[in-house]
Amino acid sequence: MKKIQFKKQLFFLSICLLVFACKEVDPNKQIDEGYVSDQVYTSKEIGWQILIPNGWDIVTKEQSDQYSERGKEIFKEGLGVEIDDSQLKDLISFKKNQFNIFISSSEPFKEDFEGEWEQNNADLKYYLYEMFKNNGVNVDSTATTTVRIDGLDFKRYGFTIKKTSGEVILNQLMYIKLINGHSFSVNINYNNERDKKVMLKALFDSQFRK
Repeated sequence: MKKIQFKKQLFFLSICLLVFACKEVDPNKQIDEGYVSDQVYTSKEIGWQILIPNGWDIVTKEQSDQYSERGKEIFKEGLGVEIDDSQLKDLISFKKNQFNIFISSSEPFKEDFEGEWEQNNADLKYYLYEMFKNNGVNVDSTATTTVRIDGLDFKRYGFTIKKTSGEVILNQLMYIKLINGHSFSVNINYNNERDKKVMLKALFDSQFRK
């Protein structure tokens, strides 16, 4: 059975049928690394700071773990792919509602050969697309491009999930970069332009320690 490093937020977001309880939570208990102070999340390992938008709720570890486990089952049963997320760390994640969610994570990644990280991410995109198709989901994928965030180059790709009629249900954008020996990723899940802009502004206004 093939093994590959996958990102938890992708299992989490692949399910699409997300229902969250609205409750006040301590953000510092929902992350594996870094801390939150005055609406600002800081990751020491990545050297990253981001301002959490006003009016957005923190995603709890309980919520993300629940959908992570279900996502791993889907990949294993449908594609024969075993998910290894044993070293993955939840960073900050926040949501407006069940369709508009910002998820970030990191995981140690040491390349055994040049280009291994890029190949892993190409495999990730391929298996996600196949997972959608095998589950009868009408999905389009976007080409991988390079975007610049606070002076750093990130790889970006995404998926658009549609009804059989062609109407868009959900969009996903993923931003990934190898930073300080960690595969760092942000996934933005949205169904309207207003919330998309809020999440993209938070990401592109965020800062990385040089």
